[in-house]
Amino acid sequence: MKTENVKGFRDIEDASKKIAIRNVIESVFQLYNFKPVETPIIEYEEFVKGENENDEAVSDVFKLTDKGKRKLALRYEFTFQLKRLAKNKKLPYKRYQIGEVFRDEPITGNRWRQFTQCDADIIGSTIKEEAEILKLITEILKKLKIKATINFNNRKLLNEILDNLKIKDKKEVIKEIDKLDKLSEEKIKNNLKKYKAQNILKIFKKPESYFEKYKAYEEIKKLKKFCKIYNIKINFQPFLARGLSYYNGTIFEVKSNLKETIAAGGSYLINNTQSTGISFGLDRLELSTNIIPPFKKILIISLNQDKQAIKITEQIRNTRIPTEIFYGKPGKALDYANSNQIQIVIFIGEEEAKQKKVKIKNMDTGKEKLISISDLIKEIEKLN
Repeated sequence: MKTENVKGFRDIEDASKKIAIRNVIESVFQLYNFKPVETPIIEYEEFVKGENENDEAVSDVFKLTDKGKRKLALRYEFTFQLKRLAKNKKLPYKRYQIGEVFRDEPITGNRWRQFTQCDADIIGSTIKEEAEILKLITEILKKLKIKATINFNNRKLLNEILDNLKIKDKKEVIKEIDKLDKLSEEKIKNNLKKYKAQNILKIFKKPESYFEKYKAYEEIKKLKKFCKIYNIKINFQPFLARGLSYYNGTIFEVKSNLKETIAAGGSYLINNTQSTGISFGLDRLELSTNIIPPFKKILIISLNQDKQAIKITEQIRNTRIPTEIFYGKPGKALDYANSNQIQIVIFIGEEEAKQKKVKIKNMDTGKEKLISISDLIKEIEKLN
């Protein structure tokens, strides 16, 4: 029997950091009044593919068949499920979702076949809501202490440039442009030659003022105006394309110290309603942030004083501090505390019980002291 992980999937033996990041993201989503939802991991294959079957992400869906021989698939993202969720909702409809998505694709760098997405979308949006989504991004990055750049563009501008160049295969050309951060410019240029679109690369190198002649630049100008009100910085990238074909307006990507994008999104139609949204990759955020899980951990070591140990453990747990009891030898207990990154250890032996005291040890500094049980909670707060 094979017990190793399937390629592209992994065990996470300590998910504390991921949970801390998720809590930060969820708190900001809720602050902006997004409603939490949950959707099935498995859907009908035709629903998953939708009208975007040729998109790279859609072509990588995991396909399944149930006992009834129905064609099913694992969700590869959350956006397509909004077609069902957003029906008959009063607008704007704001929802967020955090959960696992799956893609049957090659494994490279920080790319997995199962990963956690954190999405927030507004169904019934304008450029004003797009600016708010960008503000939400900066709030999350700030709380996670991640230095990053928000790059943005507009699909209408890309299409207008392609129309002016009289390029017919726009979808294929946009697919190639989207690879500019993955392949060399020379390689992209050669790929564009078959569509007679190689000259577009020269246009992308022009200063931003050059693009003011295009009608679609008005939307870029308007977005920048509202971002200024929100006091956030965004970086215009005329070659930014985003691979998914359903985008129809503003698009954006967030770049940090990783090669890969840590968050991305844009504007699109859901049930013929203009919408916008952002998707964070939780697994990549974990690699980008040094946030420490805000969990105080305490180990009570019972030296044949089980009743008193249980009482003290309950007292500490009532303050919402994670606490557990170790019944056994002090040496083994300290090894356990070190291996589980427990910061505070409390010893309760016969002598301590008689004096109604405990010995408390800070595992980070190694310092120990004897204190009364009545002062225990105050001392824990002080040490942390």
